[in-house]
Amino acid sequence: MISVLLVGKGNVATHLYDAFLNVDAVKVTQISSRELDKIPQADVTIIAVSDDAITEVSSKITNNFVVHTSGSVSINDLKNNTRKGVFYMLQTFSKDKNVDFSKVPFCLESESKEDYKLLETLAKSIGKKIYSINSEQRKTLHVAAVFVNNFTNHMYKIGNDICIENNVPFEILQPLIKETASKIEYLSPEKAQTGPAVRNDKRTIKNHLNLLDINQQEIYKILTKSIQNGN
Repeated sequence: MISVLLVGKGNVATHLYDAFLNVDAVKVTQISSRELDKIPQADVTIIAVSDDAITEVSSKITNNFVVHTSGSVSINDLKNNTRKGVFYMLQTFSKDKNVDFSKVPFCLESESKEDYKLLETLAKSIGKKIYSINSEQRKTLHVAAVFVNNFTNHMYKIGNDICIENNVPFEILQPLIKETASKIEYLSPEKAQTGPAVRNDKRTIKNHLNLLDINQQEIYKILTKSIQNGN
Protein backbone atom coordinates (compact mmCIF):
# COMPACT_ATOMS: atom_id res chain seq x y z
CA MET A 1 0.00 0.00 0.00
CA ILE A 2 1.18 3.51 -0.88
CA SER A 3 0.59 6.21 1.73
CA VAL A 4 -0.11 9.64 0.28
CA LEU A 5 -0.26 13.02 2.02
CA LEU A 6 -2.01 15.78 0.10
CA VAL A 7 -1.05 19.30 1.16
CA GLY A 8 -3.71 21.76 0.02
CA LYS A 9 -7.48 22.10 -0.02
CA GLY A 10 -8.04 23.58 -3.49
CA ASN A 11 -9.61 22.04 -6.60
CA VAL A 12 -6.67 19.82 -7.59
CA ALA A 13 -6.09 18.52 -4.06
CA THR A 14 -9.78 17.86 -3.49
CA HIS A 15 -10.27 15.94 -6.75
CA LEU A 16 -7.13 13.89 -6.10
CA TYR A 17 -8.21 13.12 -2.56
CA ASP A 18 -11.62 11.91 -3.72
CA ALA A 19 -10.01 9.72 -6.40
CA PHE A 20 -7.46 8.13 -4.06
CA LEU A 21 -10.17 7.40 -1.48
CA ASN A 22 -11.58 4.85 -3.93
CA VAL A 23 -8.28 3.00 -4.37
CA ASP A 24 -7.65 0.11 -1.97
CA ALA A 25 -3.89 0.22 -2.59
CA VAL A 26 -3.62 3.86 -1.54
CA LYS A 27 -4.00 5.34 1.94
CA VAL A 28 -4.57 9.07 1.59
CA THR A 29 -4.52 11.92 4.12
CA GLN A 30 -5.21 15.59 3.41
CA ILE A 31 -4.12 18.71 5.28
CA SER A 32 -4.18 22.39 4.46
CA SER A 33 -0.99 24.40 3.94
CA ARG A 34 -1.70 26.06 7.30
CA GLU A 35 -1.17 22.78 9.15
CA LEU A 36 2.54 22.31 8.39
CA ASP A 37 3.45 22.19 12.07
CA LYS A 38 2.01 18.66 12.30
CA ILE A 39 2.78 16.84 9.06
CA PRO A 40 1.93 13.09 8.92
CA GLN A 41 4.52 10.77 7.40
CA ALA A 42 3.77 9.37 3.93
CA ASP A 43 5.47 7.53 1.06
CA VAL A 44 4.55 10.41 -1.25
CA THR A 45 3.75 13.97 -0.13
CA ILE A 46 1.90 15.85 -2.86
CA ILE A 47 1.93 19.65 -2.63
CA ALA A 48 -1.18 20.93 -4.41
CA VAL A 49 -1.08 24.65 -3.64
CA SER A 50 -0.72 27.81 -5.74
CA ASP A 51 2.49 28.07 -7.76
CA ASP A 52 3.74 31.01 -5.69
CA ALA A 53 3.46 29.00 -2.47
CA ILE A 54 5.24 25.81 -3.57
CA THR A 55 8.76 26.92 -2.61
CA GLU A 56 7.77 28.10 0.86
CA VAL A 57 5.53 25.12 1.63
CA SER A 58 8.09 22.57 0.43
CA SER A 59 10.81 24.14 2.59
CA LYS A 60 8.78 23.23 5.69
CA ILE A 61 8.30 19.54 4.79
CA THR A 62 10.74 16.87 5.96
CA ASN A 63 8.96 13.81 4.54
CA ASN A 64 11.11 11.51 2.40
CA PHE A 65 9.55 12.16 -1.01
CA VAL A 66 7.88 15.46 -1.94
CA VAL A 67 6.27 16.33 -5.27
CA HIS A 68 4.23 19.23 -6.62
CA THR A 69 1.36 19.35 -9.13
CA SER A 70 2.26 22.49 -11.08
CA GLY A 71 2.74 22.77 -14.83
CA SER A 72 4.92 25.88 -14.74
CA VAL A 73 7.14 25.25 -11.68
CA SER A 74 10.46 23.40 -11.99
CA ILE A 75 11.31 20.34 -9.90
CA ASN A 76 14.22 22.43 -8.57
CA ASP A 77 11.82 24.94 -7.03
CA LEU A 78 10.99 22.34 -4.41
CA LYS A 79 13.08 23.31 -1.38
CA ASN A 80 12.71 20.20 0.78
CA ASN A 81 16.02 18.54 1.64
CA THR A 82 14.77 15.09 0.65
CA ARG A 83 13.76 13.43 -2.64
CA LYS A 84 11.83 15.51 -5.17
CA GLY A 85 9.39 14.93 -8.02
CA VAL A 86 6.44 16.24 -10.03
CA PHE A 87 2.93 14.79 -10.30
CA TYR A 88 1.34 17.10 -12.88
CA MET A 89 -2.10 16.46 -14.38
CA LEU A 90 -2.71 18.35 -17.59
CA GLN A 91 -6.38 19.14 -17.11
CA THR A 92 -8.62 21.99 -16.00
CA PHE A 93 -10.13 21.40 -12.57
CA SER A 94 -13.35 23.03 -11.40
CA LYS A 95 -14.84 22.61 -7.96
CA ASP A 96 -18.27 21.34 -8.97
CA LYS A 97 -17.26 19.35 -12.09
CA ASN A 98 -16.34 15.68 -11.67
CA VAL A 99 -13.03 14.56 -13.20
CA ASP A 100 -12.57 11.29 -15.09
CA PHE A 101 -8.92 10.63 -14.27
CA SER A 102 -8.79 7.76 -16.79
CA LYS A 103 -8.77 10.46 -19.49
CA VAL A 104 -6.34 12.83 -17.77
CA PRO A 105 -2.66 12.88 -18.88
CA PHE A 106 -0.27 12.44 -15.93
CA CYS A 107 3.11 14.12 -16.55
CA LEU A 108 5.66 12.67 -14.14
CA GLU A 109 9.19 13.65 -13.18
CA SER A 110 11.58 12.50 -10.49
CA GLU A 111 15.26 12.45 -9.60
CA SER A 112 15.57 8.66 -9.70
CA LYS A 113 14.12 5.68 -11.61
CA GLU A 114 12.84 4.18 -8.36
CA ASP A 115 10.85 7.30 -7.49
CA TYR A 116 9.51 7.49 -11.04
CA LYS A 117 8.21 3.93 -10.71
CA LEU A 118 6.49 4.91 -7.46
CA LEU A 119 4.82 7.91 -9.10
CA GLU A 120 3.87 5.78 -12.11
CA THR A 121 2.23 3.19 -9.86
CA LEU A 122 0.37 5.94 -8.03
CA ALA A 123 -0.81 7.55 -11.29
CA LYS A 124 -1.91 4.20 -12.73
CA SER A 125 -4.03 3.56 -9.65
CA ILE A 126 -6.45 6.27 -10.87
CA GLY A 127 -5.40 6.99 -14.47
CA LYS A 128 -4.24 5.46 -17.75
CA LYS A 129 -2.33 8.15 -19.66
CA ILE A 130 1.19 8.35 -18.19
CA TYR A 131 4.03 10.44 -19.63
CA SER A 132 7.62 11.07 -18.58
CA ILE A 133 7.99 14.85 -18.92
CA ASN A 134 10.90 16.92 -17.63
CA SER A 135 10.61 20.45 -16.23
CA GLU A 136 11.44 22.26 -19.49
CA GLN A 137 9.00 20.13 -21.49
CA ARG A 138 6.33 20.67 -18.86
CA LYS A 139 6.71 24.45 -19.05
CA THR A 140 6.19 24.42 -22.83
CA LEU A 141 3.21 22.09 -22.40
CA HIS A 142 1.74 24.55 -19.92
CA VAL A 143 2.07 27.43 -22.39
CA ALA A 144 0.46 25.31 -25.12
CA ALA A 145 -2.35 24.45 -22.69
CA VAL A 146 -3.02 28.14 -22.09
CA PHE A 147 -3.59 28.59 -25.82
CA VAL A 148 -5.86 25.56 -26.31
CA ASN A 149 -7.75 25.98 -23.03
CA ASN A 150 -7.68 29.43 -21.40
CA PHE A 151 -7.46 31.49 -24.58
CA THR A 152 -9.99 29.28 -26.37
CA ASN A 153 -12.40 29.65 -23.47
CA HIS A 154 -11.98 33.43 -23.73
CA MET A 155 -13.05 33.15 -27.39
CA TYR A 156 -16.17 31.35 -26.16
CA LYS A 157 -16.75 34.26 -23.79
CA ILE A 158 -16.51 36.78 -26.63
CA GLY A 159 -18.83 34.67 -28.76
CA ASN A 160 -21.28 34.53 -25.86
CA ASP A 161 -21.08 38.32 -25.45
CA ILE A 162 -21.89 38.82 -29.13
CA CYS A 163 -24.86 36.46 -28.83
CA ILE A 164 -26.19 38.26 -25.74
CA GLU A 165 -25.84 41.66 -27.41
CA ASN A 166 -27.91 40.44 -30.36
CA ASN A 167 -30.49 38.29 -28.52
CA VAL A 168 -29.21 35.04 -30.04
CA PRO A 169 -29.02 31.86 -27.90
CA PHE A 170 -25.37 30.87 -27.34
CA GLU A 171 -26.46 27.21 -27.23
CA ILE A 172 -26.83 27.31 -31.04
CA LEU A 173 -23.01 27.46 -31.22
CA GLN A 174 -22.39 24.48 -28.93
CA PRO A 175 -22.61 21.73 -31.61
CA LEU A 176 -20.06 23.70 -33.66
CA ILE A 177 -17.75 23.96 -30.65
CA LYS A 178 -17.96 20.20 -30.04
CA GLU A 179 -17.41 19.34 -33.72
CA THR A 180 -14.35 21.59 -33.96
CA ALA A 181 -12.84 19.99 -30.85
CA SER A 182 -13.56 16.45 -32.07
CA LYS A 183 -12.06 17.06 -35.55
CA ILE A 184 -8.53 17.45 -34.22
CA GLU A 185 -8.63 13.85 -33.00
CA TYR A 186 -8.13 12.77 -36.63
CA LEU A 187 -6.99 15.96 -38.38
CA SER A 188 -4.09 18.27 -37.57
CA PRO A 189 -5.26 21.70 -36.33
CA GLU A 190 -3.80 23.22 -39.50
CA LYS A 191 -5.84 20.95 -41.78
CA ALA A 192 -8.97 21.43 -39.65
CA GLN A 193 -8.83 25.23 -40.08
CA THR A 194 -11.81 26.70 -41.95
CA GLY A 195 -13.42 30.13 -42.17
CA PRO A 196 -13.04 33.47 -43.97
CA ALA A 197 -9.43 34.05 -42.86
CA VAL A 198 -8.05 30.87 -44.42
CA ARG A 199 -10.14 31.54 -47.57
CA ASN A 200 -8.98 35.17 -47.64
CA ASP A 201 -12.63 36.18 -47.94
CA LYS A 202 -12.09 39.95 -47.62
CA ARG A 203 -15.77 40.85 -48.03
CA THR A 204 -16.91 38.61 -45.15
CA ILE A 205 -14.02 39.75 -42.95
CA LYS A 206 -14.98 43.41 -43.54
CA ASN A 207 -18.64 42.67 -42.75
CA HIS A 208 -17.64 40.88 -39.54
CA LEU A 209 -15.48 43.79 -38.40
CA ASN A 210 -18.40 46.19 -38.89
CA LEU A 211 -20.43 44.13 -36.40
CA LEU A 212 -17.83 44.22 -33.62
CA ASP A 213 -16.77 46.74 -30.99
CA ILE A 214 -13.23 48.12 -30.98
CA ASN A 215 -11.73 45.48 -28.65
CA GLN A 216 -13.38 42.63 -30.54
CA GLN A 217 -12.16 44.09 -33.84
CA GLU A 218 -8.56 44.12 -32.57
CA ILE A 219 -8.71 40.47 -31.54
CA TYR A 220 -10.43 39.49 -34.81
CA LYS A 221 -7.71 41.25 -36.87
CA ILE A 222 -4.85 39.66 -34.89
CA LEU A 223 -6.29 36.16 -35.21
CA THR A 224 -7.13 36.62 -38.90
CA LYS A 225 -3.58 37.76 -39.64
CA SER A 226 -2.13 34.87 -37.64
CA ILE A 227 -4.25 32.32 -39.53
CA GLN A 228 -3.31 33.83 -42.89
CA ASN A 229 0.38 33.87 -42.01
CA GLY A 230 0.21 30.26 -40.88
CA ASN A 231 1.43 31.17 -37.39
